[in-house]
Amino acid sequence: MTDEKQMNKTVKSALAFILLMGIVSMFSDMTHEGAKSIYGVYLSLAGASAATIGFATGFGEFVGYAFRLVAGFITDRMKNYWTMTIIGYVFNMAAIPALALIPEHGWIYACALIIIERMGKAIRYPAKNTLVSFAATQVGQGKGFAIQEFLDQFGAFLGPLILFIILYLKKGENTFSTYAVCFAILGIPALLTMATLLFARKKYPSPESFDISSAEQSSKKLRMSFILYMAAASMLALGFADFPLITMHVFRQHLVPSDVLPLLYSGAMLADALAALFFGWLYDRLGMRVLMISTAISALFAVFVFNFNTLYAAIIGIAMWGIGMGAQESILKSAVSTIVRKGNRATGFGVFETAFGICWFLGSWLMGALYDVDPMWLVVFSVTTQVIAIPLFYITWRHFNQETAAD
Repeated sequence: MTDEKQMNKTVKSALAFILLMGIVSMFSDMTHEGAKSIYGVYLSLAGASAATIGFATGFGEFVGYAFRLVAGFITDRMKNYWTMTIIGYVFNMAAIPALALIPEHGWIYACALIIIERMGKAIRYPAKNTLVSFAATQVGQGKGFAIQEFLDQFGAFLGPLILFIILYLKKGENTFSTYAVCFAILGIPALLTMATLLFARKKYPSPESFDISSAEQSSKKLRMSFILYMAAASMLALGFADFPLITMHVFRQHLVPSDVLPLLYSGAMLADALAALFFGWLYDRLGMRVLMISTAISALFAVFVFNFNTLYAAIIGIAMWGIGMGAQESILKSAVSTIVRKGNRATGFGVFETAFGICWFLGSWLMGALYDVDPMWLVVFSVTTQVIAIPLFYITWRHFNQETAAD
């Protein structure tokens, strides 16, 4: 077989692997994003107070990000990419249908399962992204993560939509039982997630072979450009409000009926999916400069959502928020894969995601407090921090180019 034919075969295999992992993400997001859209109501029906709901979901998200640092370190030291990915998905996917089994006042069990589900995502996240990054070296980092993110967010779009239909069809029945049925039905995509994952593991047992980076590139030292990149991404995360703040404002302004709110999230996920494809394609042509473009577009979402108080403006703002999410979930990962060397990549993903998640949590918390004072202060904080991220991304790009030239 000629070198060209062998190369084409390798590229096709890498693309097939990325598509398989994208399908895993699609079924996975149908499961946990669908669940996330009804967590609050279900916990309330199970007897949890508002403070308990806030603590359980907030602590779960914190664990889901903070433990990625540990998971990434373990993965890089043991090189057990598939093991960590599978263990994480087992916890991630088993916890959600198990919520259907809790007793009517079993909010303690429900809170524990939500935290376990987030822990599962933390365990598998660095390992899974590292596996995808290996294959993405053959097709383009932007394209590779964009394909995965498109399928991922298509699942995030379908999950809440399916539950919306179930809740509509079962309207008038026992509410707690209806929500329990929703979690039980989410067991179907959870099983499909595990089946597809195990098939991918059997077909591609060593995805790291896709990445032929030289041994010299496996230094344990993280580049200075990675530190600068984390600073830029952290500023972006600080100003990027979590979606519950948006739905709360839309609800308080009576812009749509409360039972339509899940559809707004589905719409945001659809914008996310389409943006991921576009910016992933653009990343492979322009590199990290694309981060400046995507941040400039999404930076003004808060102005439209929280300032104008009309449905049309809110829809525009939500679409811009979705574009920002699509960029974050595709090209932010692509940039980590570009900057961090092969042998240290799971640690890089873990460090980056932990810092990003903590800043997102702190930013959303602060913006919630600013909203209570005056929504305008939320808008000012959100726009300012995201705009600051733009020149920091530019500095990162310049510094990385200098490092690459020096290697």
